[in-house]
Amino acid sequence: MNGLYARDTAALAQVQKLRFFPQAVVGGKGAILRTDDGREVIDLSAAWGAASLGYGHPALVAAVSAAVSDPAGASVLSSANGPATALAERLIALFPSDQPQKVWLGHSGSDANETAIRAARRATGRQGIIGFAGAYHGCTLGTMAVSGHPTLASDKADGLIQLPYPGADPSGPDADAILRELEDQLALVGAQTIAACIFEPILSDGGLVVPPSGFLARLDALCRKHGILTISDEVKVGLGRTGRLHAFQHEGFRPDLLVLGKGLGCGLPLSAVIGPQWVMDCATAFAMQTLHGNPVCAAAGLAVLDTLTAESLPDEAARKGKILLASLQDLARRHGSIAAVRGRGLAIGVEISNSGTKLPSDAAATAALMFRAYELGLVVYCVGPSSNVLELTPPLTITEAEINHGLVLLDAAIQDLLAGRIDVNVTVKFAGW
Repeated sequence: MNGLYARDTAALAQVQKLRFFPQAVVGGKGAILRTDDGREVIDLSAAWGAASLGYGHPALVAAVSAAVSDPAGASVLSSANGPATALAERLIALFPSDQPQKVWLGHSGSDANETAIRAARRATGRQGIIGFAGAYHGCTLGTMAVSGHPTLASDKADGLIQLPYPGADPSGPDADAILRELEDQLALVGAQTIAACIFEPILSDGGLVVPPSGFLARLDALCRKHGILTISDEVKVGLGRTGRLHAFQHEGFRPDLLVLGKGLGCGLPLSAVIGPQWVMDCATAFAMQTLHGNPVCAAAGLAVLDTLTAESLPDEAARKGKILLASLQDLARRHGSIAAVRGRGLAIGVEISNSGTKLPSDAAATAALMFRAYELGLVVYCVGPSSNVLELTPPLTITEAEINHGLVLLDAAIQDLLAGRIDVNVTVKFAGW
């Protein structure tokens, strides 16, 4: 390793890294990243979905430049500021309700999900939480305690009911059985002890699993029957990525609280929780950090929302997602190393197996494939409990030509994997998940 990556290795803490290959970036435009060795690579990850408009979008550049040149303070902690207030108003309008709503602004999906859970507990006076196996809600102590992803090995919250996510395990319980299990658990612990149910409308880091149609609406109805708040964690799959503005809209219901992040700031630290006033105003100075509601980040959020509408990006995500999904399914028919393809819009998972390779596991095959794809000019990362699902969450602004070229590169990488042309000794240096 040389250059920027070597400097990163020497200076930046390992505890904040999730690396699959020696990527060192010096700039980007649209869906293209420039590396420190002068290459251009197609980013089919959008930095885990954060670069929703791609890199250097003119609307974002203009909004952030204006905000940073004349900043309205630094936060909402002890002062109102225009961009944060306007962003909150816009988010409320995009999540209509028949009761008054409020918005909390934060830095990341982790702090937003933790705030949603803490506020639900304080407002209801209950402590129990319902969550799902495989779910990743963040990397704070509070969010790890209600998550089900195997990498988040931490003590779980008292009173946590953790359910299987339907479809995550083909041999596991179906949607009906999972809802029956929840009913049984509620009868056992007392439904009046449960504050909220937190779920992802697509199980993201758990393997890009789309739930069976109707499951989330039935889950929401069951929770409402018992006065349990529902929290839709759309940090990764929200804001147009699935082909609708909000991912829950595919399922025909409305959750009590909506959590947004990643793409809301398009690379700047910004997250939001939208929920009923009686929940969001449950206390004062309860979930605060000095730079929450930063006006520069809020200006970025407003630019993202404007661009989603101006460029019809949810509709574009649906259209381009169909192209990408169909092409990946064609690849799967030609390569036995692709075990499954699934997803919705521009949130697609490609499950990799070691079939046809000499590698010892699906995870090893996936690690080698990602490394080779990067060498060829393609950025893809993996998720899933077995670290063998390629997560394709490209910028919503990606072009069809970039999609097609990315698929050519992925095809070539798979061919190299099957032919044994990848030096797996270099991939073991990257721990991944």
